[in-house]
Amino acid sequence: MTLPASRWLTDLERLLAIRAQFVISGSIHDNFLTPLPNGPALVPLIRAVWETLKAKNYRFLLVYDPADGLRVYPDEPAIREQAEKLFDLKLKSGCQMVSLETLANIMKTLVSLREARCALAVDFASRITRQADHLAEGEHRFFVISEKLALNAAPIVPTEGGGKPLYNPVLWLVNRAQDLPSWYTLDSERVASLIIGKPDYEMRQAAAQQLAQLFAGYAEAAAPVREKFVKRFSDGTEGMSLTALSDITELADRSGLGMDDIDDAVRCYKVGALDNPWRKDYLREKISNAQPFIEDRVKGQHPAVVKTLDILKRSVMGMTGAQARSGGSRPRGVLFFAGPTGVGKTELAKTLTQLVFGDEKAYLRFDMSEFAEEHSSARLLGAPPGYVGFDAGGELTNAVREKPFSVVLFDEIEKAHPRILDKFLQILEDGRLTDGRGDTAYFSETILVFTSNLGIFVEDKLGNRIQHVKPGDEYETVEKNVREEIGNYFKYKLSRPELLNRIGDNIVVFNFIQPEVASLIFGGMLNNVARRLFEEFRVKLALTPQVHEQLLKRCTGDLSNGGRGIGNQLESAFINPLSRAMFEHDLENKTRLLVTGMAEQGKVISLTLQYS
Repeated sequence: MTLPASRWLTDLERLLAIRAQFVISGSIHDNFLTPLPNGPALVPLIRAVWETLKAKNYRFLLVYDPADGLRVYPDEPAIREQAEKLFDLKLKSGCQMVSLETLANIMKTLVSLREARCALAVDFASRITRQADHLAEGEHRFFVISEKLALNAAPIVPTEGGGKPLYNPVLWLVNRAQDLPSWYTLDSERVASLIIGKPDYEMRQAAAQQLAQLFAGYAEAAAPVREKFVKRFSDGTEGMSLTALSDITELADRSGLGMDDIDDAVRCYKVGALDNPWRKDYLREKISNAQPFIEDRVKGQHPAVVKTLDILKRSVMGMTGAQARSGGSRPRGVLFFAGPTGVGKTELAKTLTQLVFGDEKAYLRFDMSEFAEEHSSARLLGAPPGYVGFDAGGELTNAVREKPFSVVLFDEIEKAHPRILDKFLQILEDGRLTDGRGDTAYFSETILVFTSNLGIFVEDKLGNRIQHVKPGDEYETVEKNVREEIGNYFKYKLSRPELLNRIGDNIVVFNFIQPEVASLIFGGMLNNVARRLFEEFRVKLALTPQVHEQLLKRCTGDLSNGGRGIGNQLESAFINPLSRAMFEHDLENKTRLLVTGMAEQGKVISLTLQYS
């Protein structure tokens, strides 16, 4: 295949005739696919620059950095001797420490030198100054001299080799353009800015083609197998540097991974774990028998449980986003739990975590009501570069890097600021997010769960809040109305239909708690109370049928607040008076506690107890 050209190198070569200096920023620490005499190879930036300059008959490249000083590239005796003579250098051990004043004098010599074409690369230029907008006197003088040289320099024809007039350029290698004084590039037309971006698909494909030869079995594989491997390698590394592709190849070699395991090698590089819990045989077995387990914890939500399990099975099989050309980096699964409060949305997220990872506390939860202000995005995702705290990262990105295999719960998503919701577009589409310090968190092994109460209450034409769906409505009505309001919210209120498209058909609508289900929830909660009493005091709890029926009616009379409302009623009508009564009695040597009566006077509930 034809080797694709790096745009910034093409621009450098094209502008040598009209620009005296270049500020090169972006992915300067990446490797670059460069044609060499023995074939294409991935080389560092200095080597890539030198190959471009050498093709234009440049004799050598001076390289300066604040740590090691000045050196000559390539480091060959004849070239080093010529450089020492032309610039009055003494390169002991190949390097010479120089001050900024001396470096400025070297620049003066460079721009007017006619004996040989040469260039100067100022590496780690971002570290020359402590603060680019608060220069010390010597630093300011250095950059003023550099700016003047850029304006006054002229292209030359060297006496050695001849050719067309070209500048002897100064190349500033910086992480970000703003690492140099802002006025430096703004006030000079002779200073060109070149930005090195992440490699595109064509470049990654070419690099993968070169690195593929290092995988065991590639040389013997048939052509279709090779092509498939290169495509998988290129698709799986979207957004990565060519250095990352080299590291993945090295990681695969050290871990004994072959061509068939390229997806595991990429994932291992992204999330730092070779073991993939999604591919464990026991997980498929657990999920195949999961419905009774889930419905025992999340009662009365059969349609929601079935759909959730379908999406989970799709996640385990790695089929999420299979309809797209390159969906391998998307999250394992996306679930949007919608419905009334207290019906089991958060409980189902916990149950999924318990099912997949064996511990319901292993999920990552973010209460989106805490991120209602636009500036709170700095806390969730990290402050932008240069702002206070940017080097700390964000709560979300740090948590996902720490636990790449997890369920991430965003509770009450509609309460987050719309600007924060925009960040989810990148997560849902690309499966990654980069924080203020430049670290990338990968969501490709996570299940994202959003919960929402959208659609239960709406505003009428007068702006009054009215209930849109009510207990007793058929589930089909609840689902239809809730889905419709979710669509209206994203399309018209937020004007972000693209976010709704990313969520797709993964909206799972929960129904209101029905009376027969409320009895089951009440029974489960009462059993929890009895179990706690036995664990604390070794006392068994019992209720007479009359008390049980009276308590059931009180706790399940109003189901508008769902299971949480049942629990709140049980706490105020039973647990509080029970605790009061037990506090006034000594339970030592008691093994059974029978509640025989329940009375209310002046809104104070009291229980009649018998101990044995």
